[in-house]
Amino acid sequence: MAAISSRAASGMMINDGGGWKNSSMAGDGSAQLNARLWSLRTSSKPVRAQPVMGNKNEGKGVFAPLVVLTRNIIGKKPFNQLRGKAIALHSQVITEFCKSIGADAKQRQALIRLAKKNGEKLGFLA
Repeated sequence: MAAISSRAASGMMINDGGGWKNSSMAGDGSAQLNARLWSLRTSSKPVRAQPVMGNKNEGKGVFAPLVVLTRNIIGKKPFNQLRGKAIALHSQVITEFCKSIGADAKQRQALIRLAKKNGEKLGFLA
């Protein structure tokens, strides 16, 4: 495969494996040089970042170590079931509170979102 010197971009030098040679963009071998440059440019595949597996909240927040310890002790599936029940119960409490103060559905939804955000900060969703 041909290497390109810093001067090759201006059409001065190219290394085809047999040493550096002068080359002119206009004239002898310019089509070959352009083909080589194009093949060098298009031969590499773009590199994709690998997705990061795991919880983005892992280890964050005051309660995160307790949450992780509990999950490791009781197992992932029972833990997620317990967490789901706790979240549903908390949403019901927020709904009842909104009914008692006369808040509309939009305000109730905003309070539920705020509760989720606070839970993330405190580490309950670790």
